[in-house]
Amino acid sequence: MEAMKTAEYARALYQVHGDAAEAEAARKARECDDEGRRRDAEDWTAVRRSIRQLRGANQS
Repeated sequence: MEAMKTAEYARALYQVHGDAAEAEAARKARECDDEGRRRDAEDWTAVRRSIRQLRGANQS
C-alpha cells in the first residue's frame, strides 16, 4: 500500500476508533498474519505505525 493510502486509512480509523485505533490495526494485522495474508498484515502494521504518529508521544 502506498504511503498516502496508509495515512488515509490511519486517519479514518483514528477518527472512528479514537485511542483504540492502534489496537484495532494491530488486531487486523494479527488476523491477516494468522490467515497467511502477509502483504495485508504488513499494510495493517504500516497503518498502525501511522496511527501512532497521529497520536503523538505518550506522556508520563
